[in-house]
Amino acid sequence: MAKSVKHHREPLVRIAKRDTMPLAKAIAVRAIAIALSLVVCAVVIYAITKMNPLKVYATMFEGAFGSKRRIWMLVRDVMMMLCIGVALAPAFKMRFWNIGAAGQVLVGGIATAACMIYLGDVLPTPVLFLVMIVTSCVCGAIWGMIPAIFKSRFNTNETLFTLMMNYVAIQITAYCVSLWENPYGSNTVGIINSQSKIGWFPALFGEQYMLNVIIVSVLTIAMFFYLRSSKHGYEISVVGESENTARYAGINVSKVFIRTMIISGAVAGLAGFIAVSGVSHTISTDTAGGRGFTAIIVAWLAKFNTITMVLISFLIIFLEKGAIEIASKFQLSEYASKIITGIILFFILGSEFFINYKLIIGKKGAK
Repeated sequence: MAKSVKHHREPLVRIAKRDTMPLAKAIAVRAIAIALSLVVCAVVIYAITKMNPLKVYATMFEGAFGSKRRIWMLVRDVMMMLCIGVALAPAFKMRFWNIGAAGQVLVGGIATAACMIYLGDVLPTPVLFLVMIVTSCVCGAIWGMIPAIFKSRFNTNETLFTLMMNYVAIQITAYCVSLWENPYGSNTVGIINSQSKIGWFPALFGEQYMLNVIIVSVLTIAMFFYLRSSKHGYEISVVGESENTARYAGINVSKVFIRTMIISGAVAGLAGFIAVSGVSHTISTDTAGGRGFTAIIVAWLAKFNTITMVLISFLIIFLEKGAIEIASKFQLSEYASKIITGIILFFILGSEFFINYKLIIGKKGAK
């Protein structure tokens, strides 16, 4: 009796991982994604405002570059986003999913605010700044080290652990706000040392935020070479590729986990120092401003290359500033600006799929 042969029908569309895509082609894919996002945004804008989308896009540029003050506000926020992205780079390259940057920023900001409040009249300015830097880095490092220790000892889920640490940091910040509120009953700390400006970043070359640029630029370059050229950077890469391979090569994976998260947390804590001393001069539960999560997009799109993060941070902050200006000028709600930003980010993130994977249509490649 003849045996029946079953034929398995190939799927119409299959997804396969690419080996590599040439840099020029990858840039072209991203450029096409941005162009398509602008077309979709134009349709949405016209549907909402019935206005020429080109005029609306011109408003986006005005919101970011309309005056010298707006340009420096853009630069200030880009530096904050970049600093947090740099903090995430070593952990993410190690495939340790540090979702707790917001909490690490907050504890660094708390340490800075405490130094400004309690030590502002005690220490000379250079010593005060040194103490603020050290304490913010130490607090951030401790906040990053805790989930790393639990991961290395008990194999806990670092994503959930670092996320929960954010909420603990928020509650500690809320307690400190109630402890330091000024004036009493306002439920805010207010501007710290508003008269004396003790602990505030000094203006350099006549610009208030120039020191922010210098500090973050140095951090960005230092982290780039640390991850690219140092022994520790090599160990981070190996652990990120395969923990078993790392162990076979004689690398102490637990030690790398803890050391790398100390560095990641310390840089995030330093971002808290910059946020309090160099930007807002106060502390609140909103000090991180949601950038702890947005910086994840920055780090991921840049593939943990801190130099590339400069461009991505600029793009995201530009979109935020421009979308806010559109909502303000055309009397739209804040949700309209978030929709525009969300559409553009959706297309940018979607382009990464086509860079890393390819679609195979029909029976091509079928055996």
